[in-house]
Amino acid sequence: MSPIQIPSPLILEVRKENAWDGDLMIVPVSAPVKNSPDKPGQKIGDSLLVQGKNSQLRLSLGVAENISTKGIRKAGQAAAKWLIEHQASSVGLQSAAFADFGVENALDAFCEGLLLGAFSFDRYKARRDEIGPVTVHLLVNGNSSTFQEKITHLTTVIEGVNLAREWSHEPPNVINPVSLAERAQALAAETGLQCTVFGEKELSEMGAEAILSVGLGSNNPSQMIILKHPGHESRAKEPPVVVVGKAITFDTGGYSLKDTMGIVGMKFDKSGGMNVLGIMKAVATLNLPIPVIGIVAAAENMISSDAYRPNDIIRSLSGKTIEIITTDAEGRMVLADALTYASTELKPRAIIDLATLTGGVLVALGNIRAGVMSTDDELSEALARAGDRTDELIWRLPLDEEYFELIRGHDSDLRNSAGIPLATSIVGGTFLKQFVMNDIPWAHIDIAGTATIKKTVIGPRKSTGFGVRLILDYLENLV
Repeated sequence: MSPIQIPSPLILEVRKENAWDGDLMIVPVSAPVKNSPDKPGQKIGDSLLVQGKNSQLRLSLGVAENISTKGIRKAGQAAAKWLIEHQASSVGLQSAAFADFGVENALDAFCEGLLLGAFSFDRYKARRDEIGPVTVHLLVNGNSSTFQEKITHLTTVIEGVNLAREWSHEPPNVINPVSLAERAQALAAETGLQCTVFGEKELSEMGAEAILSVGLGSNNPSQMIILKHPGHESRAKEPPVVVVGKAITFDTGGYSLKDTMGIVGMKFDKSGGMNVLGIMKAVATLNLPIPVIGIVAAAENMISSDAYRPNDIIRSLSGKTIEIITTDAEGRMVLADALTYASTELKPRAIIDLATLTGGVLVALGNIRAGVMSTDDELSEALARAGDRTDELIWRLPLDEEYFELIRGHDSDLRNSAGIPLATSIVGGTFLKQFVMNDIPWAHIDIAGTATIKKTVIGPRKSTGFGVRLILDYLENLV
């Protein structure tokens, strides 16, 4: 199977209600105040199978007064898990099923939850499930074209999310910077995106030593991958929105070596870059009218006699020099050159970067919200609105000038870390800010706490693809 092809174990189709003859109907209900023999429990996603001539899967949306799009989406995830585990074949969902709950866009949220909840990474299991996908039919009366447009759009967005999730899960012996560049080229060929890859030779000639330095310890040199969507002809000359992603395909920490517990799971340190690839796949498929450019800054942070060291001083693409305080602050190094390139070469309307940058954001915000630092109020507020609409929530952190003193260089322009556990997320954002031109609106989204989640209704630790839906919503709402 091609790595570009990500089959889903659940398919959504629109069908006229009078043409459906399936065997199971999903029936969303509000939770009973007390236990009831004909209703599921109060917990969102609780289900009760009522068998008979017309079997029903009664699905709890929670207590009536607390029902929300977030809860409905979670219920959709739970339903997907149940349907796949029980190998349901033909399932019905009435388009008016959520009409009585008074929640805007409830049907969209539930269908989104179904598609998100169906994700499973089993590419390398010896006995992959051989059963066919579950088909959920959205049953409509009258004109079905509006519903079909919604489902097509929604499926395209979730395909972008699930590509990001699938590739984030890929092990480091499969995805390294070089093989990732090859995948990006294949993705571009499939979707019509324009792809440029700067490899070791090109990056060296450019003077992009920051991204190169991170990969010095690896046999797989660093790569900067650029994907361009030109937009509609009438808007092709507009400044592009540039989305930048950190893709450390495996992070040992370098000579600032991670311990055993910290190093396991570091394949997910490429999540920001994978999200950018998922975003660009959806942007191309949806054929958004505005120009959008994705940049993936890819490196593998390993140890060898050639690896970069603490106290090394590196000259970045911007010309600014950086003293290495810790080799485990490698993400900001690769992003420094990517942000410089975006600022100086692409003349963007705005730059947004996504990165699993700091453990500090997990301490501050947990896995509920991503931290955002921005130089532009309008951009930050637009992203916050997109986060509210998609339930990919963000929280703005400050970028006061005083924080720069923590990374001011002694023998160099900058240090890549304060060297002390103080405001680590803000320090990371402050560092990145130095590589964006002052007049360009910029936002940094630290997804270290939200890129993966250890246990949810859909199972053990998995990639979430957090940020793909948020950024796509932001892009689609730009004037």
